[in-house]
Amino acid sequence: MTQSLQFKTASLRNTLKEYLLMAFGMCIYAFGWIGCILPAKCVGGGATGLSLLIYYFTGQTISVGVMVFIINAILLVIAGFIVGWKFGIKTIFCICVLSLAMSTMQALFTLPDGSIYDLFHLDDRLLSSILGGIFAGAGVAICFSQGGSTGGTDIAAMIINNYRAISYGKIVRFSDSVIIASALFLPKEANIGIDGVVYGFVMTVVFSYTVDMLMTGNQQSNQILIICRDYTAMADAINTQAQRGATVISSKGWYSKQESNIVMVVCRKRDTSMVLKVVKSVDPDAFITVGSVMGVYGKGFEALSKI
Repeated sequence: MTQSLQFKTASLRNTLKEYLLMAFGMCIYAFGWIGCILPAKCVGGGATGLSLLIYYFTGQTISVGVMVFIINAILLVIAGFIVGWKFGIKTIFCICVLSLAMSTMQALFTLPDGSIYDLFHLDDRLLSSILGGIFAGAGVAICFSQGGSTGGTDIAAMIINNYRAISYGKIVRFSDSVIIASALFLPKEANIGIDGVVYGFVMTVVFSYTVDMLMTGNQQSNQILIICRDYTAMADAINTQAQRGATVISSKGWYSKQESNIVMVVCRKRDTSMVLKVVKSVDPDAFITVGSVMGVYGKGFEALSKI
């Protein structure tokens, strides 16, 4: 009973830690947009960038946080009917925290004349877009490291991949480019201009680089080899808890001359920490190797037809 209670307590503590870190990451992400990008009259990609476009188009009458929630909710409903209702609670949690954080920050930073207070007093829009990209990228990296997701493009990619095998990176690049370029059609009263569009692309590049740097290239893939005592329990836990595929490979330790089995997992680098947490919870003494792979082709990764 004592060991069971300790296990449940440790599991609850880890879960609480994950959700607190995801909430912290979403607050940093929200600050990058509301505290840096919005005061500089810049744009960006993803669901948040689309929300910002709508915010400018409607004359700044609708909160950015509210639009983020509405867009993600619509995408979730559409994806639910097309690919099934298999969204993690972490994705819904992150979307709700992000929307709440953005709405709260926008209310706090809005001046009596309707403008957004610039906390850093940066007169250079380029510096503001770079700083916003760094904050937003750091927040997303923290969220990804705990198995969370900001929704938006992730959900759109899930919907598109149900009909066409297109890589996640291509979907992100295309959607971000379309959203940012659409700022050229905003009313002149929005004061975005061509320079705001250029800074939007700069922000997106900085954002992507920050996430990749902190996540060690999260759009790439890792191959994880796990040698443990109970390979059945390990493979089942990876399937159910990490929601990733696993392959069991027969092997033989040449030093011990003992037959054994290796559990192999191939996943995105941003999902590696989540898989390792599951492995640790099942067998803290497991022997693990993690290696980068140059290319992964098949369902859930790059389509073989795209080579």
